[in-house]
Amino acid sequence: MEKVGVTYHPKSDAARRVAEEIRARLLPRVHEVWIASAWDDESRGEHVPGTELLFCCGGDGTVLRAARAVIPHEVPLVGVNLGRVGFLTETAPADLFEHLDAILGGAGRVETRAMVETETVRGGEELREHFHALNDVVVGRAAIGRTVQFSVRTDGTTVGNYRADGVIVATATGSTAYSLSVGGPILHPESREIIVTPVAPHLAPDNSVILPEGSHVEVEIAPGQKAILSIDGEPDLDLAGGDVVRVRTSPHAARFLRLGPRGEFFERVGRRLNWLHE
Repeated sequence: MEKVGVTYHPKSDAARRVAEEIRARLLPRVHEVWIASAWDDESRGEHVPGTELLFCCGGDGTVLRAARAVIPHEVPLVGVNLGRVGFLTETAPADLFEHLDAILGGAGRVETRAMVETETVRGGEELREHFHALNDVVVGRAAIGRTVQFSVRTDGTTVGNYRADGVIVATATGSTAYSLSVGGPILHPESREIIVTPVAPHLAPDNSVILPEGSHVEVEIAPGQKAILSIDGEPDLDLAGGDVVRVRTSPHAARFLRLGPRGEFFERVGRRLNWLHE
């Protein structure tokens, strides 16, 4: 490989140490190796073009940032687990170092995961900035103790009118994140469906709806209401009555280099959710 990157969670000393060790081990083997904090968008943006592989040291949040940062470049990610849950970070540091030569030699398979793209319409006009998410897009209440009133539509048809804490529009990857915590279904990570789940709806069922690839979801804030838009847990955008958040499958995708078999995802989920007992 000619160019490889390493990114790490800047508040984790362990993540920084592992990132530096990865870089040191790569330098004799790779023509160009760069390293940057997961929070340093400017530095990563300069380095990403031409990168053939990106190691992400930290937790799932570090991987989510990396997946958005490499757009529109098709850079495979290797998640190195130094966090808590680790649905996205498949490899422990010791396993990574053991298989590093094999990875550089082309071992493994690329797992492609769908992302979603969102835009906000205010006063009939689109706001300039579009966001891409690997996990989810969340429209939520603006203040603790207050619900928000909104309607959800898909492809021009109203799914429901809700007074709730919010609504989650999730990818298959996001099905094991916030959506799961409120009772949403788990999808295989390479599925391309979209999950829509209301959060704590008042006097209404909290059932999820699974929509096929290509569906368009619209969340419209009711007049006089305030809400917040969150993309993969960040950034936040204040919403007001009449604002419409549109979500659809993104033209971009996240790519992960995996060393284990496809079925290993279910083993990982089973361990994280305590379905499997030693």
